Amino acid sequence: MDPLHLCIALGPVAIYFLLLGSINLSRRPFVTSGSRDSAALGIAIGGFIVAGPMELFLPESAAVRMGFWVWPTCIAFYILCLSLAVLLMRPRIVIYNVTFEQLRPSLADIVLRLDSESRWAGDSLVMPNLGVQLTVESQGMMKNVQLAAAGTEQSFQGWRLLEVELSTVLRSAKGTRNPYGMSLIMFGLLLGASVIWWLSSDPQGVQQALNEMLRK
Repeated sequence: MDPLHLCIALGPVAIYFLLLGSINLSRRPFVTSGSRDSAALGIAIGGFIVAGPMELFLPESAAVRMGFWVWPTCIAFYILCLSLAVLLMRPRIVIYNVTFEQLRPSLADIVLRLDSESRWAGDSLVMPNLGVQLTVESQGMMKNVQLAAAGTEQSFQGWRLLEVELSTVLRSAKGTRNPYGMSLIMFGLLLGASVIWWLSSDPQGVQQALNEMLRK
């Protein structure tokens, strides 16, 4: 693979690792929805899609007629497919930089305040008045907790309310930095430095590959 395609494939991944590492190095928990988390991952691997399958199966007739504009069209199509996949996913809430043991007291208080008829069964939770059924999935080493929907009958409004309450309560919480975040930062910096080195080592080859890619 030439330097241009390597940079297109690995550049978004480097930014993703830097972002994820900075979140894990924070002392405060970070709450986000599963939709935003999956969308960020989809954007991160988008470079591999562009440099791989998208160029491989690019319709030549469309490239000849549209020229450069065939690429924005294909990228827009990928974004639409990613958006559809994200919208079809079951509700999920991701809390970075916290363990389940640290999260459970705050989560229990929020659950009782939002729905007094809530019931726990191990790591599963049912909130009948809010229309939420979920299971708690904890990754202790990475200090990451996910609240994943259990079943298809879910209230998106209830999930949104739960996410807002978690964000509000955990905003003032403080913990310890996750050392795992430093390895993500270092890996992101390594990929970023590699991308810059590849681009600067053979500028003529990069320009030629770009011209071929844009059908100039």
